[in-house]
Amino acid sequence: MGHRLSKIYTRTGDGGTTGLGDGNRVDKDSPRVEAYGTVDELNAALGLVLAHDLPPRLHEMLTALQHDLFDLGGELCVPGRAVLDAGDVTRLEQWLDRLNADLPPLEDFILPAGGPATAACHLARTVCRRAERRMVTLARTDRVNEHSLAFVNRLSDLLFVMARVLVRHERGEEIVWQHRNRRKPEG
Repeated sequence: MGHRLSKIYTRTGDGGTTGLGDGNRVDKDSPRVEAYGTVDELNAALGLVLAHDLPPRLHEMLTALQHDLFDLGGELCVPGRAVLDAGDVTRLEQWLDRLNADLPPLEDFILPAGGPATAACHLARTVCRRAERRMVTLARTDRVNEHSLAFVNRLSDLLFVMARVLVRHERGEEIVWQHRNRRKPEG
C-alpha cells in the first residue's frame, strides 16, 4: 500500500472543495460528500460503542461493520461505483434474526437510554438513520447502489437490536416510552 497518507494536509480543500475518488472536485457540502461524510461519522460512532465492554459476538460484528462502512464510504466517494451487494444485506438480516431471537418481544417504543455501551449504540443508530437520509438525498440526483441503501437500512435495525442486547449485558433495563397522556403527573 505504500505511504499514501504520509502527508496529511494538502491545502487543496482550503477553498471549500474536495476531491472525489475519481479525481473530480466537488463542494464540501455536496450531497455526495454529505453522504460519505455521514457514513464516516457512523463509523466513528461504532468506534465509541467498541470502546466499551461488549459481548465477544457483538465486538466481532461491530468490527466487521466498520470495515463494511469503509467500503461503503469508498463506494460513495466514486460516482457509479458499487462495492456492497445483496450478500452483505443478507448477512445483516441473519445477524438481526440471531440476536433478536433471544430478546423479549417489544410492545411499545423504548427510550434510547441505558448504560454507556447501550447509549452509544442508540446514538450510532441515529447517525445511521441520518446516513441513510443523506444517501437517499444523493440518490435523487445520482446513482446510488440499491444494496448499499438496503444495507444502511438494515444496519440501523441491527444497531437497535444490539442496543437491546447491550442493555441486558450492562444489567440495565429498557425504559418503555409513556405517551404524555399516560405519564403520571410530576410532583
